[in-house]
Amino acid sequence: MECQRNISEFILMGLSSKQSIQVFSFLFFSFCYLAILCGNLLILITIRWSILFNQPMYYFLSHLSSMDICYTSCVTPKLIGDMLVRRKTISYENCMLQVIAMHFFGMIEVLILTTMAFDHCVAICRPLHYMVIMSRTRCHVLIWASWVGGAAHSFSQVFMLICLPFCGPNEIDRYYCDIFPLLKVACADTYITSVLVVANSGIVALAIFVLLFGSYVVILFTLRNHSAEGRRKALSTCGSHITVVILFFGPSIFAYLRPPTTFPEDKIFALFYTIIAPMFNPLIYTLRNTEIKNAMKKVWCQNTFSGDKKINLYYS
Repeated sequence: MECQRNISEFILMGLSSKQSIQVFSFLFFSFCYLAILCGNLLILITIRWSILFNQPMYYFLSHLSSMDICYTSCVTPKLIGDMLVRRKTISYENCMLQVIAMHFFGMIEVLILTTMAFDHCVAICRPLHYMVIMSRTRCHVLIWASWVGGAAHSFSQVFMLICLPFCGPNEIDRYYCDIFPLLKVACADTYITSVLVVANSGIVALAIFVLLFGSYVVILFTLRNHSAEGRRKALSTCGSHITVVILFFGPSIFAYLRPPTTFPEDKIFALFYTIIAPMFNPLIYTLRNTEIKNAMKKVWCQNTFSGDKKINLYYS
């Protein structure tokens, strides 16, 4: 298909056109974005400057936190800024760039969550071989593989869009550029493209979710032979991961594993995997994790104490 378009920008309909709701949304999502940045940076710095960085589980968690920041930053600043203007627009080039970035960082996050499930499965099912299987070299390879998978997924998605002609309506009923709303305003038959998008996004997300579910079935089966304390600790760690997986995968599967239609409720579901999940991830992983709490005390309290001590010595 010959690439052609007669429009230079898209109009985003946003979450609501009511002024009162937009003011509330501006304040609420500003708080959410600040919480996402602070929470994930707190985990990222804590793990990086503590001995936890040498453990595979926390090594992957630090990368997950960095992806949460990158992923939500593709959407949230634009959403917050649009709350202050009446006409919400995005250029064609920035729209395609947003699609690439969202699917790139989103797929990396999906693959890191899968890697973390594999790490939990090895730790519980093969504890004696854990450090051999999850060596630092293998951890690096798994992270690099996640980046390669994210690149392959995102570029294949946007390649299907850039050759579609856009010549008529340019209003998108979203607060960001997404594939299905763009297919809706394209001036061509998009049936084949829609099927490919469902296969590349929806079926992939469902397959990975089933794989994750299967890994935890294996973990639960293996825990029968563990002590009560071992079961409690393992279930606490895995419970946090399962919660994050459900928050991220549930709305994603609903959004992409279906015929290429759009509903008003899609905006609400999109909030879960673009803003809500990245905001709650730090809380989920820290509230019931004693190691993270202890590492935070050592990293932040000791650094604060050391800084105060240096200041006192300087002025004494």
